[in-house]
Amino acid sequence: MADITWEEPFCAEGNNCFRIGTDPTGNAYIAIAGQEDHPLVDSHEALRALIRAVKAGEVDHLL
Repeated sequence: MADITWEEPFCAEGNNCFRIGTDPTGNAYIAIAGQEDHPLVDSHEALRALIRAVKAGEVDHLL
C-alpha cells in the first residue's frame, strides 16, 4: 500500500470516526478509524470536491 499520511480521526456522534489521508502521488484516502487498510481512494481533486459539496449542503438529502 502507498505511504499514506493520515490525519487525526474525525468523530461525530457516537463511534462514527473517519480518517482522511494523502500520499505523495496525489491520491486521497477516506477510511473508518481502525480500518485504514480498507480505504476509499481517489484524487486530491475528488476529495476537495466532496468536502466542498458537503460544506455547501449539496448532500444533505442523504441524511
